[in-house]
Amino acid sequence: VQLQASGGGLVQAGASLRLSCAVSGRPLSNYAVAWFRQAPGKEREFVAAISGSGARAYYSDSVKGRFTISRDNAENTVYLQMNNLKPEDTAAYYCAAGIAGSRRMNDYPYWGQGTLVTVSS
Repeated sequence: VQLQASGGGLVQAGASLRLSCAVSGRPLSNYAVAWFRQAPGKEREFVAAISGSGARAYYSDSVKGRFTISRDNAENTVYLQMNNLKPEDTAAYYCAAGIAGSRRMNDYPYWGQGTLVTVSS
């Protein structure tokens, strides 16, 4: 399974961005997909996850109400809509695929490269 994240960029506080994670190699519906992020000098942290069917979504407290994770299994793509961005959202964002929807990195064996999001104040 290969994952390709895209959509990062430099925006001002309050703006929106949509990240995409294109999955290839296996049907996307077989996998839960999550987004994690890593800010400079900090550990990688959970952001959001969505079940294989898309019926369940999970968010970290820091992004709940601002970010929305969704998936299009026909297009083999998972999205992260990020609204009302804050400077503390600045990080490299990674998508990952696994069997169980989880907040733990170890539950996701497949990872894409990061896409950088920078939010200026």
